Amino acid sequence: MLSPRVPDLTSLELLLAVDETGSFGQAALRHGVTQPAVSARLARMERQVGVRLLDRGPRGARVTREGALLVVWAREVLAAAGALDAGIASLRADHGTRLRVAASLTVAEYLLPQWLVRLAAEHPETAVSLEPVNSAEVLRRVRDARVDLGFVEGPDVPEGVDSTVVAHDELRVVVAPSHPWRRRRARPLTAVELARVRLVQREPHSGTRTALEGALRTALTAAGEDVDLAPPLLELASTSAVRSAALTGAGPAVLSALAVADDVRGGRLVALPVAGVDLRRALRAVWPRGVLPAGPARDLLGIAGRAGETG
Repeated sequence: MLSPRVPDLTSLELLLAVDETGSFGQAALRHGVTQPAVSARLARMERQVGVRLLDRGPRGARVTREGALLVVWAREVLAAAGALDAGIASLRADHGTRLRVAASLTVAEYLLPQWLVRLAAEHPETAVSLEPVNSAEVLRRVRDARVDLGFVEGPDVPEGVDSTVVAHDELRVVVAPSHPWRRRRARPLTAVELARVRLVQREPHSGTRTALEGALRTALTAAGEDVDLAPPLLELASTSAVRSAALTGAGPAVLSALAVADDVRGGRLVALPVAGVDLRRALRAVWPRGVLPAGPARDLLGIAGRAGETG
Protein backbone atom coordinates (compact mmCIF):
# COMPACT_ATOMS: atom_id res chain seq x y z
CA MET A 1 0.00 0.00 0.00
CA LEU A 2 1.30 3.48 -0.88
CA SER A 3 2.08 5.83 1.98
CA PRO A 4 0.10 9.09 2.41
CA ARG A 5 3.24 10.99 1.32
CA VAL A 6 2.68 10.02 -2.35
CA PRO A 7 1.08 12.96 -4.24
CA ASP A 8 -1.84 12.51 -6.62
CA LEU A 9 -1.27 12.63 -10.38
CA THR A 10 -2.86 16.06 -10.86
CA SER A 11 -0.49 17.64 -8.34
CA LEU A 12 2.47 16.03 -10.10
CA GLU A 13 1.26 17.39 -13.44
CA LEU A 14 1.05 20.90 -11.96
CA LEU A 15 4.58 20.62 -10.52
CA LEU A 16 5.91 19.68 -13.96
CA ALA A 17 4.04 22.57 -15.56
CA VAL A 18 5.57 25.08 -13.10
CA ASP A 19 9.03 23.59 -13.68
CA GLU A 20 8.62 23.87 -17.46
CA THR A 21 7.09 27.37 -17.54
CA GLY A 22 8.62 28.92 -14.43
CA SER A 23 5.25 30.43 -13.60
CA PHE A 24 2.16 29.58 -11.57
CA GLY A 25 0.11 31.63 -14.01
CA GLN A 26 1.32 29.73 -17.09
CA ALA A 27 0.79 26.39 -15.33
CA ALA A 28 -2.74 27.51 -14.48
CA LEU A 29 -3.47 28.42 -18.12
CA ARG A 30 -2.09 25.09 -19.34
CA HIS A 31 -4.43 23.15 -17.06
CA GLY A 32 -7.47 25.42 -17.22
CA VAL A 33 -7.53 26.39 -13.55
CA THR A 34 -6.85 29.60 -11.59
CA GLN A 35 -3.41 30.68 -10.39
CA PRO A 36 -4.45 30.62 -6.71
CA ALA A 37 -5.70 27.05 -7.18
CA VAL A 38 -2.29 25.99 -8.54
CA SER A 39 -0.47 27.75 -5.71
CA ALA A 40 -2.70 26.22 -3.04
CA ARG A 41 -2.44 22.71 -4.50
CA LEU A 42 1.34 22.80 -4.71
CA ALA A 43 1.62 24.22 -1.20
CA ARG A 44 -0.54 21.35 0.01
CA MET A 45 1.71 18.88 -1.82
CA GLU A 46 4.80 20.36 -0.12
CA ARG A 47 3.18 19.77 3.27
CA GLN A 48 2.24 16.24 2.20
CA VAL A 49 5.76 15.38 0.98
CA GLY A 50 7.42 17.12 3.91
CA VAL A 51 10.01 19.16 1.97
CA ARG A 52 10.06 22.50 0.14
CA LEU A 53 9.71 21.89 -3.59
CA LEU A 54 9.55 25.44 -5.03
CA ASP A 55 11.28 28.75 -4.50
CA ARG A 56 8.69 31.47 -5.05
CA GLY A 57 9.72 34.98 -6.11
CA PRO A 58 8.41 38.13 -7.82
CA ARG A 59 9.63 36.85 -11.19
CA GLY A 60 8.02 33.43 -10.90
CA ALA A 61 8.92 30.10 -9.35
CA ARG A 62 11.62 27.51 -9.74
CA VAL A 63 12.07 24.06 -8.25
CA THR A 64 14.42 23.43 -5.37
CA ARG A 65 17.01 20.67 -5.42
CA GLU A 66 14.48 18.36 -3.77
CA GLY A 67 11.83 19.57 -6.19
CA ALA A 68 14.06 18.77 -9.17
CA LEU A 69 14.41 15.18 -7.98
CA LEU A 70 10.65 14.90 -7.58
CA VAL A 71 10.18 16.29 -11.10
CA VAL A 72 12.34 13.48 -12.52
CA TRP A 73 10.38 10.83 -10.65
CA ALA A 74 7.07 12.49 -11.48
CA ARG A 75 7.83 12.31 -15.22
CA GLU A 76 8.29 8.54 -14.95
CA VAL A 77 5.10 8.13 -12.93
CA LEU A 78 3.07 10.26 -15.34
CA ALA A 79 4.46 8.44 -18.37
CA ALA A 80 3.39 5.12 -16.83
CA ALA A 81 -0.02 6.57 -15.98
CA GLY A 82 -0.38 7.79 -19.56
CA ALA A 83 0.40 4.32 -20.89
CA LEU A 84 -2.14 2.83 -18.48
CA ASP A 85 -4.75 5.37 -19.58
CA ALA A 86 -4.13 4.58 -23.26
CA GLY A 87 -4.32 0.86 -22.59
CA ILE A 88 -7.62 1.19 -20.74
CA ALA A 89 -9.03 3.31 -23.56
CA SER A 90 -7.98 0.65 -26.07
CA LEU A 91 -9.62 -2.09 -24.01
CA ARG A 92 -12.83 -0.09 -23.65
CA ALA A 93 -12.96 0.70 -27.36
CA ASP A 94 -12.39 -2.92 -28.35
CA HIS A 95 -14.72 -4.34 -25.72
CA GLY A 96 -17.43 -1.79 -26.36
CA THR A 97 -17.79 -2.55 -30.05
CA ARG A 98 -17.39 -6.34 -30.25
CA LEU A 99 -19.36 -9.16 -28.65
CA ARG A 100 -18.76 -12.86 -29.36
CA VAL A 101 -21.70 -15.13 -28.57
CA ALA A 102 -22.18 -18.89 -28.93
CA ALA A 103 -25.66 -20.34 -28.45
CA SER A 104 -27.40 -23.67 -28.68
CA LEU A 105 -29.47 -23.96 -31.83
CA THR A 106 -32.84 -23.58 -30.11
CA VAL A 107 -31.78 -20.41 -28.31
CA ALA A 108 -29.98 -19.06 -31.39
CA GLU A 109 -33.02 -19.56 -33.62
CA TYR A 110 -35.96 -18.72 -31.38
CA LEU A 111 -34.78 -16.37 -28.61
CA LEU A 112 -31.52 -14.61 -29.49
CA PRO A 113 -32.86 -12.70 -32.53
CA GLN A 114 -35.26 -10.68 -30.37
CA TRP A 115 -32.59 -10.14 -27.70
CA LEU A 116 -30.09 -8.93 -30.29
CA VAL A 117 -32.66 -6.53 -31.78
CA ARG A 118 -33.01 -4.94 -28.33
CA LEU A 119 -29.23 -4.84 -27.88
CA ALA A 120 -28.84 -3.09 -31.25
CA ALA A 121 -31.48 -0.54 -30.27
CA GLU A 122 -29.82 0.22 -26.94
CA HIS A 123 -26.18 -0.05 -28.10
CA PRO A 124 -26.00 0.45 -31.88
CA GLU A 125 -22.20 0.66 -31.75
CA THR A 126 -21.87 -2.99 -30.71
CA ALA A 127 -20.99 -5.54 -33.41
CA VAL A 128 -22.09 -9.08 -32.56
CA SER A 129 -20.74 -12.35 -33.93
CA LEU A 130 -23.08 -15.27 -33.23
CA GLU A 131 -22.03 -18.91 -33.49
CA PRO A 132 -24.99 -21.37 -33.43
CA VAL A 133 -23.66 -24.73 -32.20
CA ASN A 134 -24.87 -27.48 -29.87
CA SER A 135 -24.73 -27.00 -26.10
CA ALA A 136 -21.58 -29.10 -25.62
CA GLU A 137 -19.71 -26.98 -28.15
CA VAL A 138 -20.99 -23.76 -26.56
CA LEU A 139 -19.46 -24.86 -23.26
CA ARG A 140 -16.14 -25.72 -24.92
CA ARG A 141 -15.93 -22.29 -26.50
CA VAL A 142 -16.81 -20.52 -23.26
CA ARG A 143 -14.24 -22.50 -21.26
CA ASP A 144 -11.59 -21.76 -23.89
CA ALA A 145 -12.52 -18.04 -23.79
CA ARG A 146 -13.26 -18.09 -27.51
CA VAL A 147 -16.57 -16.31 -26.84
CA ASP A 148 -17.66 -13.72 -24.28
CA LEU A 149 -21.04 -15.25 -23.52
CA GLY A 150 -22.85 -18.52 -24.25
CA PHE A 151 -26.40 -19.85 -24.02
CA VAL A 152 -27.14 -23.53 -23.43
CA GLU A 153 -30.06 -25.90 -22.87
CA GLY A 154 -30.20 -28.77 -20.45
CA PRO A 155 -31.30 -29.86 -17.00
CA ASP A 156 -27.96 -29.56 -15.21
CA VAL A 157 -25.76 -26.67 -14.13
CA PRO A 158 -22.73 -26.88 -16.45
CA GLU A 159 -19.34 -27.58 -14.85
CA GLY A 160 -16.36 -25.29 -15.22
CA VAL A 161 -18.34 -22.12 -15.98
CA ASP A 162 -20.53 -19.63 -14.16
CA SER A 163 -24.17 -19.49 -15.21
CA THR A 164 -27.61 -18.09 -14.58
CA VAL A 165 -31.06 -19.12 -15.79
CA VAL A 166 -32.44 -16.63 -18.32
CA ALA A 167 -35.53 -18.49 -19.59
CA HIS A 168 -37.51 -21.70 -19.30
CA ASP A 169 -38.64 -24.12 -21.98
CA GLU A 170 -40.46 -27.42 -22.27
CA LEU A 171 -39.98 -30.26 -24.69
CA ARG A 172 -42.93 -31.46 -26.76
CA VAL A 173 -43.53 -34.86 -28.33
CA VAL A 174 -44.96 -34.13 -31.77
CA VAL A 175 -46.17 -36.17 -34.74
CA ALA A 176 -47.64 -35.37 -38.14
CA PRO A 177 -51.47 -35.48 -38.34
CA SER A 178 -51.16 -38.65 -40.41
CA HIS A 179 -49.30 -40.54 -37.66
CA PRO A 180 -51.30 -43.23 -35.74
CA TRP A 181 -50.36 -41.57 -32.42
CA ARG A 182 -52.49 -38.52 -33.26
CA ARG A 183 -55.45 -40.36 -31.68
CA ARG A 184 -53.58 -40.61 -28.35
CA ARG A 185 -54.20 -37.03 -27.31
CA ALA A 186 -56.67 -38.28 -24.68
CA ARG A 187 -54.27 -40.98 -23.37
CA PRO A 188 -50.81 -39.73 -22.37
CA LEU A 189 -47.66 -41.50 -23.42
CA THR A 190 -45.72 -43.18 -20.63
CA ALA A 191 -41.99 -43.08 -19.98
CA VAL A 192 -41.69 -46.73 -21.07
CA GLU A 193 -43.50 -46.11 -24.36
CA LEU A 194 -41.42 -43.06 -25.12
CA ALA A 195 -38.19 -44.88 -24.23
CA ARG A 196 -38.99 -47.80 -26.53
CA VAL A 197 -40.01 -45.85 -29.63
CA ARG A 198 -37.43 -44.80 -32.20
CA LEU A 199 -37.57 -41.02 -32.45
CA VAL A 200 -36.35 -38.45 -34.93
CA GLN A 201 -33.65 -36.80 -32.79
CA ARG A 202 -30.83 -34.29 -32.70
CA GLU A 203 -27.22 -35.43 -32.62
CA PRO A 204 -25.60 -36.70 -29.38
CA HIS A 205 -24.62 -33.97 -26.87
CA SER A 206 -27.20 -31.51 -28.18
CA GLY A 207 -29.13 -29.79 -25.39
CA THR A 208 -32.48 -31.15 -26.54
CA ARG A 209 -31.33 -34.76 -26.74
CA THR A 210 -29.42 -34.58 -23.47
CA ALA A 211 -32.46 -33.14 -21.70
CA LEU A 212 -34.79 -35.80 -23.13
CA GLU A 213 -32.51 -38.72 -22.26
CA GLY A 214 -31.96 -37.39 -18.74
CA ALA A 215 -35.71 -36.91 -18.17
CA LEU A 216 -36.51 -40.40 -19.44
CA ARG A 217 -33.86 -42.11 -17.32
CA THR A 218 -35.04 -40.23 -14.22
CA ALA A 219 -38.67 -41.22 -14.88
CA LEU A 220 -37.83 -44.86 -15.58
CA THR A 221 -35.74 -45.13 -12.41
CA ALA A 222 -38.54 -43.58 -10.34
CA ALA A 223 -41.02 -46.06 -11.84
CA GLY A 224 -38.70 -49.02 -11.20
CA GLU A 225 -38.46 -49.79 -14.92
CA ASP A 226 -35.29 -51.23 -16.43
CA VAL A 227 -35.67 -50.19 -20.06
CA ASP A 228 -32.92 -49.27 -22.50
CA LEU A 229 -33.54 -46.19 -24.63
CA ALA A 230 -34.26 -47.09 -28.24
CA PRO A 231 -31.76 -45.86 -30.84
CA PRO A 232 -32.87 -42.87 -32.91
CA LEU A 233 -34.89 -43.40 -36.07
CA LEU A 234 -33.04 -40.45 -37.60
CA GLU A 235 -30.19 -38.34 -36.18
CA LEU A 236 -30.18 -34.80 -37.53
CA ALA A 237 -27.89 -31.86 -36.83
CA SER A 238 -30.40 -29.04 -36.43
CA THR A 239 -33.76 -28.26 -34.88
CA SER A 240 -35.10 -27.21 -38.27
CA ALA A 241 -34.13 -30.56 -39.80
CA VAL A 242 -35.85 -32.53 -37.02
CA ARG A 243 -38.96 -30.37 -37.37
CA SER A 244 -39.02 -30.87 -41.15
CA ALA A 245 -38.72 -34.64 -40.74
CA ALA A 246 -41.62 -34.65 -38.28
CA LEU A 247 -43.74 -32.55 -40.65
CA THR A 248 -43.22 -35.05 -43.46
CA GLY A 249 -44.37 -37.91 -41.22
CA ALA A 250 -40.97 -39.56 -40.79
CA GLY A 251 -41.78 -40.36 -37.17
CA PRO A 252 -42.33 -38.89 -33.70
CA ALA A 253 -39.94 -36.16 -32.64
CA VAL A 254 -39.18 -34.35 -29.41
CA LEU A 255 -38.56 -30.64 -29.86
CA SER A 256 -38.63 -27.39 -27.93
CA ALA A 257 -42.08 -25.91 -27.49
CA LEU A 258 -40.57 -22.74 -28.97
CA ALA A 259 -39.74 -24.57 -32.19
CA VAL A 260 -43.13 -26.21 -32.78
CA ALA A 261 -45.57 -23.64 -31.37
CA ASP A 262 -46.66 -22.28 -34.77
CA ASP A 263 -46.97 -25.76 -36.30
CA VAL A 264 -49.11 -27.02 -33.41
CA ARG A 265 -51.36 -23.96 -33.57
CA GLY A 266 -51.67 -24.37 -37.32
CA GLY A 267 -52.46 -28.09 -37.12
CA ARG A 268 -49.36 -29.12 -39.07
CA LEU A 269 -48.09 -31.05 -36.05
CA VAL A 270 -49.91 -32.70 -33.15
CA ALA A 271 -48.46 -32.32 -29.63
CA LEU A 272 -48.99 -35.42 -27.48
CA PRO A 273 -49.33 -35.47 -23.69
CA VAL A 274 -46.73 -37.37 -21.68
CA ALA A 275 -47.32 -38.70 -18.16
CA GLY A 276 -44.64 -39.13 -15.51
CA VAL A 277 -41.80 -37.47 -17.43
CA ASP A 278 -40.67 -33.96 -16.53
CA LEU A 279 -39.81 -32.38 -19.87
CA ARG A 280 -39.26 -28.88 -18.51
CA ARG A 281 -35.78 -27.40 -18.76
CA ALA A 282 -33.87 -24.25 -17.98
CA LEU A 283 -32.09 -22.18 -20.60
CA ARG A 284 -28.88 -20.74 -19.17
CA ALA A 285 -26.41 -18.04 -19.97
CA VAL A 286 -22.84 -19.19 -19.32
CA TRP A 287 -19.51 -17.38 -19.13
CA PRO A 288 -15.91 -18.15 -18.08
CA ARG A 289 -15.71 -19.02 -14.40
CA GLY A 290 -14.70 -16.14 -12.15
CA VAL A 291 -15.00 -13.52 -14.91
CA LEU A 292 -18.12 -11.40 -14.48
CA PRO A 293 -19.70 -10.39 -17.81
CA ALA A 294 -18.83 -6.80 -18.67
CA GLY A 295 -19.66 -4.32 -21.41
CA PRO A 296 -21.86 -5.73 -24.20
CA ALA A 297 -21.92 -9.21 -22.62
CA ARG A 298 -23.38 -7.74 -19.43
CA ASP A 299 -25.89 -5.75 -21.50
CA LEU A 300 -27.06 -8.82 -23.44
CA LEU A 301 -27.28 -10.86 -20.25
CA GLY A 302 -29.53 -8.17 -18.73
CA ILE A 303 -31.76 -8.11 -21.83
CA ALA A 304 -32.11 -11.91 -21.79
CA GLY A 305 -32.94 -11.91 -18.08
CA ARG A 306 -35.59 -9.21 -18.43
CA ALA A 307 -37.15 -11.03 -21.40
CA GLY A 308 -37.26 -14.26 -19.38
CA GLU A 309 -39.04 -12.51 -16.52
CA THR A 310 -41.75 -11.13 -18.79
CA GLY A 311 -41.94 -14.01 -21.28
